[in-house]
Amino acid sequence: MSGSLRARLTGVGGYLPRTVVTNDDLAQKIDTSDEWIRARTGITQRHIVSGDETTASMAAEAARQALEQAGVNAEEVDAILVATSTPDQVFPAVATQVQALLGITKGFGFDISAACSGFVYALASANSFIQSGLAKKVLVIGSEVFSRLLDWNDRTTCVLFGDGAGAVLLEAGAEDGEGVLSTHLHSDGRSGDILYVDGAVGCSGTTQHLKMMGREVFRHAVVKLSQAVDEALEANNLTGQDIQWLVPHQANLRIIDGMAKKLALPSDRVVVTVDRHANTSAASIPLALNEAVRDGRIQKGDLVLMEALGGGLTWGSALVRM
Repeated sequence: MSGSLRARLTGVGGYLPRTVVTNDDLAQKIDTSDEWIRARTGITQRHIVSGDETTASMAAEAARQALEQAGVNAEEVDAILVATSTPDQVFPAVATQVQALLGITKGFGFDISAACSGFVYALASANSFIQSGLAKKVLVIGSEVFSRLLDWNDRTTCVLFGDGAGAVLLEAGAEDGEGVLSTHLHSDGRSGDILYVDGAVGCSGTTQHLKMMGREVFRHAVVKLSQAVDEALEANNLTGQDIQWLVPHQANLRIIDGMAKKLALPSDRVVVTVDRHANTSAASIPLALNEAVRDGRIQKGDLVLMEALGGGLTWGSALVRM
């Protein structure tokens, strides 16, 4: 693949809602405690939308930051892909709402629904558009308002999630060995009953709340994420020691630690935000990437591995040279 048709990551951005909800705040409303939540998940707080904050508004702000960092004007964008399970409306897509909010009148946009794996799916799709020549500049966004899907009386699920948005800009023109090196996507619908939302708009007799069999999800995550990591390394003739940074989906600190051990990566080479953001689903990887790029940890030339598993089940990995 020629350099002109390979995707490079040129900008990152993120947005977290203004309202912060701590574990102690939740303990005042449900039967839980800061100690209980920390011990099982590593989470101490999460951000929850309020006022005029929406999936689209958060996505647009994250996208603006990515464009600004890349030095690209919004009207240069050819495509917008938004990974979300929590759109503001059934349609139009969040992507087209972002398009309007950014003042873009050309190109195309659509949403991708792959739960917590959504950003990896969207990144792979955007990379393919660039490789095919269909687009030269693509915004890839993960934006979620998971607080809409939670049963706030269910302590096994409501403590786990938060809201937020993260974005990256992909552009054609990567040099050899730079940019998106490979992406790897998988799904298996046979396990769809261990992590799902029980209903949809217009379905009577359903609550539209997230349901999860936590132990089963954990078991599948350990196995399938390990396979996705191995796949990415093998495809590029690399080992875990070649990876500079692991930017994983931020679901559970124990799963993140397990992946780091598999790669023999020290903890200071793993980007962790789950303690402060909780699980923001499709937004978690780009939010973590944005934080690590902007605070100077991740530098140009660093090799970054991303991986995620979500409801579906869906899972995948991506290897990017910054």
